[in-house]
Amino acid sequence: MKTTDFARIGRSNVYPWKRNDLFARQFAPAVNGRGRKQHVIIIGAGFAGMQVARGLGAAGVHVTLLDRRNYHLFQPLLYQVATAALSPADIAEPVRRMLRRFPNVEVLLGEATGIDVAMRRVALADGKSLSYDILVLAAGATHAYFGHDEWAQFAPSLKSLADARRIRSRLLLSFEQAEMCDDPFERARLMTFVVIGGGPSGVELAGAIAELARHALAKDFHRIDAKSTNVLLLEAGPRILSAFPEELAAYARRKLVSLGVTVRENSAVKGISWDGVVAGDDTIPAGLAIWAAGVKAAPVAKLLGVPTDKTGRVKVNRDLSVSGLSDVYALGDIALVPDAAGEPLPGLAQVAKQEGDYLGRALTKKIRDGAAAPDFEFDNRGNAAIIGRQSAIFDFGWSHLKGVIAWFLWALIHIYLLAGFQHRLLVAVQWLWRYATDDQGARLIVEPVRREGCGHPPDEG
Repeated sequence: MKTTDFARIGRSNVYPWKRNDLFARQFAPAVNGRGRKQHVIIIGAGFAGMQVARGLGAAGVHVTLLDRRNYHLFQPLLYQVATAALSPADIAEPVRRMLRRFPNVEVLLGEATGIDVAMRRVALADGKSLSYDILVLAAGATHAYFGHDEWAQFAPSLKSLADARRIRSRLLLSFEQAEMCDDPFERARLMTFVVIGGGPSGVELAGAIAELARHALAKDFHRIDAKSTNVLLLEAGPRILSAFPEELAAYARRKLVSLGVTVRENSAVKGISWDGVVAGDDTIPAGLAIWAAGVKAAPVAKLLGVPTDKTGRVKVNRDLSVSGLSDVYALGDIALVPDAAGEPLPGLAQVAKQEGDYLGRALTKKIRDGAAAPDFEFDNRGNAAIIGRQSAIFDFGWSHLKGVIAWFLWALIHIYLLAGFQHRLLVAVQWLWRYATDDQGARLIVEPVRREGCGHPPDEG
């Protein structure tokens, strides 16, 4: 990420957030004890950033929400877009629509390229800058290939809608090419899919691909037997779902195997190419590999110039403030947040949402009353992973659920958490239809991915 010379940014390039502007005259924003309006900049419109914006918006605080995309993405269901179960619009909602009832919240489509904590300014990619009184970093995370970024072109990760559409296109295209291929060995390679990483994302992807092939696609193709699709889940550690109790992980493994997924533990990946994956001493010919093995904090974290952990997360205090910086906060996947015992909290959606709710309230009290915030306390409401149409696991800490009941609870929670009633209704109806018919309706190849015939690598121009 390029650095920014703030001295060269002229006054004409600074966004006009003036305290006597029309905005301030029309609305009644929260002010500090001296009657001074405070301007809060939030970078990132994920779960954490949106919750902070809503909390401050309801309190009348002057907020600017900055994000590179104009939509809020419900990432827990991103794998269903990648496996043709849902369409991108089913799990994304425009940020402006979500915040339009808060006239004191401005939304900007842009990217931060520099942060001057001394001058309290954020530089943008278009050469302009924003001044702030309080800065909140909630930019989330991106994929991490553990020093092998060259693998990204061969094994896409799943962190954005673009990633999901790309995976869906390459996945479906492999079946199309297999249908036209006369070479049985090449056909078998095209119908082999490798998911790298045995965490919740990897487990959900592997199960969804197996179900897509054995149910929906088995009805569509005539030359190939889609039920013979080979799905492999590779995990470098001794077992999948290491964050879950061993009992639940073992259940998930059994369910994956019953779906036809081959699960390989202690299989560290050594190489990835267009033709397959090298894991341990084995070379696995594959039509598509998908990376679900690691994440790192968004690059904007480095702009603060403070120490980070090995995944790039900013270390914060229990009130989510960044140590050594005044009025700068970080939360969500970009922050290393300790719990009461000093252990880092996991990068889960429920953690980010609770942090966002907490910080919205805490900053409102800080701005209005100068009140110090209490320590953030995470309320664990359960960690879940879905394995198939009727199988899921739930870990509440004090209790465990698995099977159909866990799957039903998972579905209810995810429908409830979707942004907007229309999304909840559409997703619920589609899931009911899939359950009744074993069909999936978003099987579209829309990305510019093509093959020049059987055995040729994709061209993603």
